[in-house]
Amino acid sequence: MPRLPPSATSRPPPPHEGHTVFRRNLPARLALTGLALAATTLGLAALPASAAPAPAGHRAAAPPAAPALAAAAPDIDVTKVQAHLTELNAIAGRNGGTRRSTGQGYRDSVAYVKGKLQAAGYTVSEQPCTSGCTSGAGPNLIAEWPKGDASKVYMFGSHLDSVAAGPGINDNGSGSATLLEVALKLAETNPTMAARVRFGWWTDEEQGLNGSDFYARSLTSAQRSAIKAYYNFDMVASRNGGYFINHITSAAAAPMKAYWDSLNLQPEENVEGAGRSDDYSFENYGIPTSGYAMGASARKTSAQAAKWGGTAGAAYDSCYHSSCDTTANINATGLDRSADGVAYTLWTQAVSATVPADDFSLAVNPASGSTAAGTSLTTTVSTATTNGSAQTVTLSASGAPSGVTVSFSPASVTSGASSTATVSVGSSVPPGTYTLTVTGTGTTTHTAPYTLTVTGTGGCTASQVISNGGFESGTSPWTGDTGAIGTFSGQSAHSGTRYAWLAGYGYAATDAITQTVTIPAGCTTATLKYWLHVDTAESGSTAYDTFQVKVDGTAKQSYSNANAAAGYTQRSLDLTPYIGRQVTLTFTATEDASLQTSFVVDDATLTTG
Repeated sequence: MPRLPPSATSRPPPPHEGHTVFRRNLPARLALTGLALAATTLGLAALPASAAPAPAGHRAAAPPAAPALAAAAPDIDVTKVQAHLTELNAIAGRNGGTRRSTGQGYRDSVAYVKGKLQAAGYTVSEQPCTSGCTSGAGPNLIAEWPKGDASKVYMFGSHLDSVAAGPGINDNGSGSATLLEVALKLAETNPTMAARVRFGWWTDEEQGLNGSDFYARSLTSAQRSAIKAYYNFDMVASRNGGYFINHITSAAAAPMKAYWDSLNLQPEENVEGAGRSDDYSFENYGIPTSGYAMGASARKTSAQAAKWGGTAGAAYDSCYHSSCDTTANINATGLDRSADGVAYTLWTQAVSATVPADDFSLAVNPASGSTAAGTSLTTTVSTATTNGSAQTVTLSASGAPSGVTVSFSPASVTSGASSTATVSVGSSVPPGTYTLTVTGTGTTTHTAPYTLTVTGTGGCTASQVISNGGFESGTSPWTGDTGAIGTFSGQSAHSGTRYAWLAGYGYAATDAITQTVTIPAGCTTATLKYWLHVDTAESGSTAYDTFQVKVDGTAKQSYSNANAAAGYTQRSLDLTPYIGRQVTLTFTATEDASLQTSFVVDDATLTTG
């Protein structure tokens, strides 16, 4: 935490213009069971207990049962937090007794934290502070757990730099080590996430909150809106400390206060730290903030000493910004309570209470390939377990043109494993680009596209590529509302005996029939022709009921009840732009709530030349 200037009081100046303070009423106090927090010594100081043992003849009341989600929040092993502090202290010792933002001690601290996070599976990045920071300051370190809703982010941060005068183990190795161990616990337990969690370790805080200000300033408005709350932890193990919460009555602070309330700590507003740590950088952009602190150079009052123990009239941290801010300056009990409260807050805000369903992901790499007719090529189909337990995934492919086959080795995998897909292209397959779909089927189904390009100039042989365009051979290969294909009383065919009668119900309905075709490369023209008869009970020129021709889902031609006429009219559509491609053709009719319009299609062809 930066030192106040000599003229400043213990309260900060008014916030900058646009600063928002978030204050809301909290729900009734929560209490947790099984939260016996013993002071861990390991040669480090322990905070006096918040309440003495009950006198003889008195029995303490049993706390009420914990909420189910609270019980899921893990206990953070304070000895592991202390191990991180020991390493930060050693880093400072190897670098002149400091971890200031412009020195090698800070960069070594970044490398230590980064290595732990990368090994745990985090998405980790270093963000150079390119404006507003002290010359030569090291980077911010940002780590995101790559699960949960990315539109809803909860961020946890602390500054990683110290002052030049000392190693900064309470200020602020304590907050940095706490967040590191909570992040590692999240990766270890790997719960189902309801929201995204992001951690930040800030540079150059001691010189004016510069690293966090650069980060918050660099965000787009959409990125800021995605951050639902930012939690800051600066000095959470002060030897003579108290229990302070930033914006204690705010909605963001509710889980933090609930946890410390459950320990009967009676936390107070963090007046001393207001506006003096990295949460202020986020407040300036309207992001709700809170956080834990145990105090810096301000002095403990008699009332606080009576409530929390410790020495009245003495500073919360007598080694604040001094060379004695080493591992000997750490309060293990306060550190433990802070770490568990951070975990409780994270689990409350971002972890889902539901049991994950088994699920997997599917990917194809490379996602495209090019080869000549008469050859083959391969691609890798990868799967991963994204929720629950691993499962058997059966692989298949669809959308291949005539003459192209896809085989898998193996044909089924356990999610987490891969298969080799071999795409074999027959010698008669015309040049062009084709979209295939690879499907993985387990307890659910996932797909991934693969784009096949068959090379070669090819010659143009005039051809007609629509199959069963007169509907005389049943319904195949048409798909969709194929019940519209046949012979019916009330309509007649253009030729033969069968046709497709779309709509004509007199109420709101949609009929669509679809066929996928390949328009061979090497030709200069491609024309869709079909015969359409429209009869209607509507009147006037207003289009109430419509008929569309779609190519790959995009409407290219449209008619309506206003085009009603006796008999059939031949319609045509230029598909030359689609030469050399596989396309999906759809005839769709949509009818409103009253008065029928019938769209009758027959003798569809798609010729090339």
